[in-house]
Amino acid sequence: MQPWGPHCIRMITAVRRLTGIACFLLLAACGSSAFSIASPSVDASYTCPPGATNAPYELHATADVDNPTSQTVDVRSVSAVMVLAAVQGAWQQKVGSEYDAGQVQFSPKTIGANSKAKLQVTIRSACTNGPKPAATADSGDYTVKLTVTTSAGTFNLTSTNKHRIQAG
Repeated sequence: MQPWGPHCIRMITAVRRLTGIACFLLLAACGSSAFSIASPSVDASYTCPPGATNAPYELHATADVDNPTSQTVDVRSVSAVMVLAAVQGAWQQKVGSEYDAGQVQFSPKTIGANSKAKLQVTIRSACTNGPKPAATADSGDYTVKLTVTTSAGTFNLTSTNKHRIQAG
């Protein structure tokens, strides 16, 4: 019998197949190797003061950024849209109404290779409230949609929580 006969070739092929399967399973268990942005959240609430007329305030959003790639990713722009999801009391807007905040401030501008970061977003908004404190619990709950344009692609995100504007 020869030391390298057909039975050895079959065994080597089987070992190679098992090694390939094991490597695939290991890579799958380690997670994605693509740039991602996830878990966007926004400030829970803002109380609009009595007598306010288009009074400006800032709404803050954050999202988790993961760049497991070997390349730095540039964040080119972030835009935001607030969508009224629910109302309580005498709210002037209807559910489904949108406020397009357009391009908003954000940081960081770059995400280094093989790193994680927290994307910080500042959305300028405004509120209007009657001259007297509200007699009822008037409020509007908004979801916030973010469009994040990066050198790795465009990401459309919706906040995992809602932002409540309440009449003070």
